[in-house]
Amino acid sequence: MLAQCQTVRLVAPAALARPRATIGSRKVALGQHRVQAKSVKSRVVVSSRRSIVTHAVQPPDQDMSEAEALSQQQPPMPEGAAPPEAAAPAAPAEAAAPAAPAEPAAPTAPPLTQKAYPGLFDMPTAGTAQPMGATLSADGVNFAVYAAPECLGVHLCIWKPEDLKAGKDPTVEIPLDPTTNRTGNTWHIHLPKASDQMLYGYRVNGQKDQHKGHHFDWDNVLLDPYAKAVLSGDRKKYGEQSTACAVGEECWPQYAGAVPSRTDNFDWEGVTSPNYTLSELCIYESHVRGLTAQEGGGTYDDIIPKLPYFKRMGFNALELLPMHEFNELEYSTATNPVTGEMRYNFWGYSTVNFFSPKQLYAKSAGDDCGRAANKEFKTLVKECHRNGIEVILDVVFNHTAEGNERGLSLSFRGLDNRTYYMVAPQGEFYNYSGCGNTFNCNHPVVREFIVDCLKYWVTEYHIDGFRFDLASIMTRAPSNWQAPNDEGHPGTGMDNNEIGVGEALDDPPLVSAISNDPILGKVKLIAEAWDAGGLYQVGSFPHYGKWAEWNGRFRDDTRNFIRGFDGYAGIFAECICGSPTLYSQGGRKPHHSINFITCHDGFTLRDLVSYNDKHNDANGENNQDGDENNQSWNCGLGPNEDGINATPVAKMLRDRQMRNFFTALFVSQGIPMIHMGDEYGHTKGGNNNTYCHDNDMNWMDWNIAKDPVKNAGLSRFMRLMRAFKARQPALRLSEFPNENNIQWHGHHPNEPMWDEESRFVAFTVKSHEAGAENSETIYCAFNAHHLPAKVVLPDPPDGCAWRMVADSALQPPYDFLDADDIPAQSKAAAEAMIRPSLASNVYTVMDRGSVVLRAERVAPLPPPPVPEVPAAAAAPAAAAPAEAPPAEAAPPPPEAPPP
Repeated sequence: MLAQCQTVRLVAPAALARPRATIGSRKVALGQHRVQAKSVKSRVVVSSRRSIVTHAVQPPDQDMSEAEALSQQQPPMPEGAAPPEAAAPAAPAEAAAPAAPAEPAAPTAPPLTQKAYPGLFDMPTAGTAQPMGATLSADGVNFAVYAAPECLGVHLCIWKPEDLKAGKDPTVEIPLDPTTNRTGNTWHIHLPKASDQMLYGYRVNGQKDQHKGHHFDWDNVLLDPYAKAVLSGDRKKYGEQSTACAVGEECWPQYAGAVPSRTDNFDWEGVTSPNYTLSELCIYESHVRGLTAQEGGGTYDDIIPKLPYFKRMGFNALELLPMHEFNELEYSTATNPVTGEMRYNFWGYSTVNFFSPKQLYAKSAGDDCGRAANKEFKTLVKECHRNGIEVILDVVFNHTAEGNERGLSLSFRGLDNRTYYMVAPQGEFYNYSGCGNTFNCNHPVVREFIVDCLKYWVTEYHIDGFRFDLASIMTRAPSNWQAPNDEGHPGTGMDNNEIGVGEALDDPPLVSAISNDPILGKVKLIAEAWDAGGLYQVGSFPHYGKWAEWNGRFRDDTRNFIRGFDGYAGIFAECICGSPTLYSQGGRKPHHSINFITCHDGFTLRDLVSYNDKHNDANGENNQDGDENNQSWNCGLGPNEDGINATPVAKMLRDRQMRNFFTALFVSQGIPMIHMGDEYGHTKGGNNNTYCHDNDMNWMDWNIAKDPVKNAGLSRFMRLMRAFKARQPALRLSEFPNENNIQWHGHHPNEPMWDEESRFVAFTVKSHEAGAENSETIYCAFNAHHLPAKVVLPDPPDGCAWRMVADSALQPPYDFLDADDIPAQSKAAAEAMIRPSLASNVYTVMDRGSVVLRAERVAPLPPPPVPEVPAAAAAPAAAAPAEAPPAEAAPPPPEAPPP
């Protein structure tokens, strides 16, 4: 039975949406909320906006009937056109009783007017309810959008690109007739001969009542959730505000989707995905802009020249932080009070639209109604595949950019707030994401939307996998206002509402649908198996035999062992084995554990060994944001040695500790993941929550990354450790290790040290799997104690001798000795110093050091025995040949000549 969140955290009406921070320790208290509020000024200013333009169409009364609302839903009339004749009001109905006269009936609505617009489209027709979004038909474009059952009317709003960029009203609005343009709760219309130079959105009418969960707003033109390319007013460059909007709205110009184009074709040139198995991956968590912004880039296209670097380093999967459409200016209404810089939504965990790549990550941003950006991203994916690199997207189906009940109305909220979000009985938002709202993932409508989205990215963009941010939210029971419980409050519609809203489900419909969808059958599925409401499912996420997980326990336990905490020797050994206690149940394998030391949340690897405490002052939140529990150590004697204040001894130890972490990562069973920049020791100055910085904190420094001298050999060490893992079957077992292939040791062979005070773990491992018959035996030792350990090594296999691979206590390049890039004479000298010790099966593992050896064969393997052929199976004897005459005896040696 999965853990359940016992405390439901509702956002108070005055609470504001919040930025992301590190969440994931398995000790998170139920209902604990670990993130800090964004700037109050930022959210209030943004949420106070209603419409980005002054609309020609007057907003109808939010409380009127459907007929009354429809009477006002008329498109703008062309100049010189006569207004339609008003229908005569109906006669008052007779009173039902003298004391209570009946109210007059609503006036009859005039017919809805739909017209052709020369140059854009011909006379509209009814259209179809499927597929959703704007899609090509035989002779035009079909539009279909879901809206709440309580929706009273919908307009399709069309812009010419120049009108949107100028901040103008929609070029034309087409009212949809509920009798012909509505099927169930899907509104649809078809525009014959539609131009591809159009942008669109929807205006939706209905009651606006927060306490009932309704947020219809006639003033807003909403972005289609299924829009495939998105423009935001006149914005064409990352970080630059709109110049066409009214004062106060420069950061949030009108969003609009592009209609599809018949000429929008992409040539994949026959390039296909490498189609690695999950067990073959080495993942590089990276950020589209952060990868190249320091060099003046920051686009999809700018990443392509860097692909040879990733390939050389051994990274065969790029995991991109959110690159769906979001607004990087979300926090920028006020500058950072500490640095004076603009605050950005840099990480991107605040999605506006899930079907489109972020427009401003493209060099071609804004071109061809936004479709050029789609091609640019496809080109990046194609070139990644050409270089043997898969692409994994970080997707955020746990919340959106619309914030809490006081937030924005950009798309989902204005269409059906109560369906797309988990809304409490009084209209407040359940906040399991820590960001103001929670996507209602297991509601049937939302579930279908998410699955459609994932399939689109796989089929249209050839994406290889997805990492699901705060994936535990996808296991929570939905809020369903159409299935009230006994108290009349929103229920779940599950088991007669016996399952409460927000409870963790054993068989969550969304996760099941993703796992069993045929198009998603071979896609990599990776869960961040926790959320901000306290639900922690590392090892217990509903996996259906397919899902891997970010192994937060590997991160925490490895950090604690390497920094020398007592009681972690046995726990660290569990990590080395791929965490079988977590993943062996239900048929999962070691490759379902995504092992990592750091990620975008929290310290970088360099900062993990350089700071005792976080230093987030530059975020402008008085260092109150970010996680307090970092499991870090500055390698000094106290907090006064944080960062650059450390002694030379502490600085040297920091380099050793980073090598220890890389060694642990690559000798452990499971899939290694490296965060961008950790391979060369990138620092953020002790800031563990850099969500709002578009600067050197989050930018890759290629000058250091490509120069092993500048990064003290760290990138070389990481690269060689990755290559070592790739060629050693013993470090990539398909099953969890057991007594047949792994033996544990202490300071003496076969005497492991599992006592509470132990800080020493050593093991030998060998693969006996098919195809790995000649697998080498690997010996690894980790000494997290402050004193050296003289170790007696186990005997190597017959005909083998121990050879040094890596010793983290040695200086580069000798820290990884088993390499071809060391001058032959220097390498021979170093090996000559070590060989006598290894030959006698004795080696000293230095304090806070790690050692890796391999059993190198020095004598040839004996030939396999020739199998005997049974007599019965022998071929029939042929006629015996004539017996050969006996050989003549050799003549005696000549006698020695007489003296």
